[in-house]
Amino acid sequence: MASRRVISRLINASQHTSCPCHGNAGHSYPHQAAAVNQVRSMATPVQTVQKEYAFQVSGSNLRFGDGVTAEVGMDLKNMNARKVAVFTDPNIANLKPMKIALRSLESQTDLPFEVYDQVLAEPTEDSWRKAISWAREGDFSHFLAVGGGSVIDTAKAANLFAVYKDSDLFEFINAPIGQGRPIQHALRPLIAIPTTAGTGSETTGAAIVDITSRSFKTGIASSALRPTLGIVDTQNTESCPTAVHISAGLDVLFHSMESYTVIPYNERSPRPTNPINRPAYQGSNPVADVFSLWALQTTVKYLPRVAKHPDDEEARKQMLLAASFAGIGFGNAGVHLCHGMSYPISGLNKKGPKYQHAGYEVNHPIIPHGVSVALTGPAVFQFTSPSSPDRHRQALAIFNNSTVTDPSVARIPDSELGAHLFEAIARFLDGLGVPRGLKAVGQVDVPYFLWMFSVNLYIRYQNKDIGNLVEGTIPQRRVLDLAPGIGDVVGEDGREHLTRIFENSMEY
Repeated sequence: MASRRVISRLINASQHTSCPCHGNAGHSYPHQAAAVNQVRSMATPVQTVQKEYAFQVSGSNLRFGDGVTAEVGMDLKNMNARKVAVFTDPNIANLKPMKIALRSLESQTDLPFEVYDQVLAEPTEDSWRKAISWAREGDFSHFLAVGGGSVIDTAKAANLFAVYKDSDLFEFINAPIGQGRPIQHALRPLIAIPTTAGTGSETTGAAIVDITSRSFKTGIASSALRPTLGIVDTQNTESCPTAVHISAGLDVLFHSMESYTVIPYNERSPRPTNPINRPAYQGSNPVADVFSLWALQTTVKYLPRVAKHPDDEEARKQMLLAASFAGIGFGNAGVHLCHGMSYPISGLNKKGPKYQHAGYEVNHPIIPHGVSVALTGPAVFQFTSPSSPDRHRQALAIFNNSTVTDPSVARIPDSELGAHLFEAIARFLDGLGVPRGLKAVGQVDVPYFLWMFSVNLYIRYQNKDIGNLVEGTIPQRRVLDLAPGIGDVVGEDGREHLTRIFENSMEY
């Protein structure tokens, strides 16, 4: 048998002096072939990473109509609820949707319930822990959430950890931030009643939280978290302030655009070794495409109407439908860069710009989720356009109120699609009064007379913040791994791509 040193030398020789036409050591050097083949037979086979070959559709159980909130008491009674945990926030607690829901619960005999009304808008890990502690102490058989995405997501987390009583929050938080443990036990039934047309959380298995210790958001994603029933009442958005309508609608817009343009499901890797490990966000697929595309078309048509006339009943109804449709779409396909990059934008705001968006009655800095997602929108889709020109051309046609066969869209070269889509999205956002890039997000934190003489005193996102924004985006692997064109996000190229997108999102 050849010595290890000789074998090593022969392998090196075969790699550098093999026949240029075939690259086969044995072809040009038959006296080396036996030793080389011997080594090859001894080597451990390389495990190839297999791509996904299937997608799984998780359906949503929805009820849609005027006044259906009043039915929730009967629903819980029909489910044989023993004791109900009701989640809402301090604002919704005093509004019509919550009052109707409570009346409906009270109308049923022998249906005990308790109310947790301290859900935080844009919830944090601390606010989740408080809600989880309350739920664990209550011995609840069923859960009810009345509110926006923050309320529904908090109820999802409380439900999960009421079942997993001894688990820590980060056991289920998405990897690599947490352990990303799969949910194997059945959770309690959860009914979700949305009061905003935005997150689509009534249809999804995702729950998002602000990890304040790391200055970004992340979450838990599993089909096990999906509500048992979503009650979509068209009367429940009547009391929404205009700013909330717009921000929520922006979330619908980018849910639909991102889920329509994520990588195809059969390009995602690695393939799970067990179906329980197949993620909720699977990549674009024929079923999700139907919902995502319809939601995009509807949002582009009706969101500007809601922004101008919040009492436009038809527009509000269509936006609620669009929110649920987009939820079904991205709940099965996933989202990508706009959402992944929004999480550090929102998180770092609490330490940096401390921007408080007009129209939100909160006593803490807040960039509403939909706004934080929209800030990078034009630059993101300029970047992703080369990955799937046909899909991006379809999106451009929708923004232009046209079709892909219209000469004004059809004749645009693939190489120029991104620039056209950037302008179309920016124009749409401008019409809604969205801050024009990251540099427009900030506040005056100095005496007014000083600000008059020096705009540099205006605290806002600046180019020097891009490094921190990139670092806060890198851990969002749950969504970034679905991003087209980004490559290895933790590698040099991935960081360079993210840096460039943030640079192009500073102002427009």
